[in-house]
Amino acid sequence: MVAVGLVGGAMTLTAACGGGGGGTGGSAAKADLGAGGAAATPAAAAPTSAVPTSAVPKVSTAAVSIEPKAGSVDVAPNALRIGATGGRLTTVKVSDKAGKEVPGTISADGASWTPTAGLEVGTAYQVSAMAADANGAVATADSSFTTLTPTALAKASDNVDNDATYGVGMIVSVNFGKDVKNKDEVLRGITFQTDNGTVVKGHWFNDRRLDFRPEQYWTPGTKVVVHYRLKSVEIAPGVYGADRDEPFTIGRSQVSTVDAAAHKMTVVRDGASSDIDISAGAPEHPTWNGTMVVMSKEGVVRMQSSTLPGMTGAPYDLQVPHSMRLTDSGTYVHGNYWSSSSTFGEDNVSHGCVGLKDVEGGGASTSMGKFYDGSLVGDVMVVKNSIRKETLDPANGLSGWNVPWSNW
Repeated sequence: MVAVGLVGGAMTLTAACGGGGGGTGGSAAKADLGAGGAAATPAAAAPTSAVPTSAVPKVSTAAVSIEPKAGSVDVAPNALRIGATGGRLTTVKVSDKAGKEVPGTISADGASWTPTAGLEVGTAYQVSAMAADANGAVATADSSFTTLTPTALAKASDNVDNDATYGVGMIVSVNFGKDVKNKDEVLRGITFQTDNGTVVKGHWFNDRRLDFRPEQYWTPGTKVVVHYRLKSVEIAPGVYGADRDEPFTIGRSQVSTVDAAAHKMTVVRDGASSDIDISAGAPEHPTWNGTMVVMSKEGVVRMQSSTLPGMTGAPYDLQVPHSMRLTDSGTYVHGNYWSSSSTFGEDNVSHGCVGLKDVEGGGASTSMGKFYDGSLVGDVMVVKNSIRKETLDPANGLSGWNVPWSNW
């Protein structure tokens, strides 16, 4: 855009006017009377003194540039540019019609000013800036413009419900309806407020998915608010987001470790440990090794072998009780009523899931019934000693704990 308000020679510093106006330089000349008493021709008046150089206005060599130019409309919220040449910016004020100022910083060399947050969409702004040259002579520039009003919005949906309580392994997964172009701006537009100072970072898995977690499991009882400030962020070309806040709480700690080789699951809740007999994936369909998180508690789920590509063995079509999803690809921890009691703690017979003893329809007093009732979305499930050699994809479910913090 063409820079406006380039000010140089037109700007002056206020200067006091010099003295030494015109005068005779002394008393009035005496008249010379000639014969007959007529006055002689008067002597010529003395010339006025020269104007001192201190009275000459100082012209600033500084110039201020503002983009967009005055009167611009449909301006992108990130299009504001303020700079100076031939000097250093000294003062910058950007405000809306209500007088609310936009915070920003002048660079160390005084050559530019950058807002610390994006401008609001659909808002009129006024800009006033000053710069001074090496001699202190000042140049100023002003502008006014209006930011665009979005015509398209991209929904940012996540897996968090307001005021819900989650387990210590909870990962907030944000999904966008369109490919995100400005990932850095979107990342800055989603922040986490915690009551104990827990630091949360985001990780892009693809152009539409952004997951957030702390370095270690959450501290039980942590209160969290997710702040979405995407109203003025261009997520995709011409597409903007929305603003909202989402509070939630971290509940008690529960981390369950499945030893597939020993057919046991050790559940540690707030420091208290207990063991449960389980049956993991059979050798033909071993369970994933790695850290997973309970994504959802789904109750009774119909599971069919026909829905799983490459599935071998006897076909099945079961109404599976007390099902809790661990991966997008279909790994669950669930109740099992069709296997004999001797299976649990002795053999791995599932198609990749972790099964606990249950009854058809689900029983409250069974191993799985008790485990289901005491579990939260966000609880941690760690599987070890499975014969499966492939590595669990961290994007498969809420499995981001398998990514080192240095790579997150």
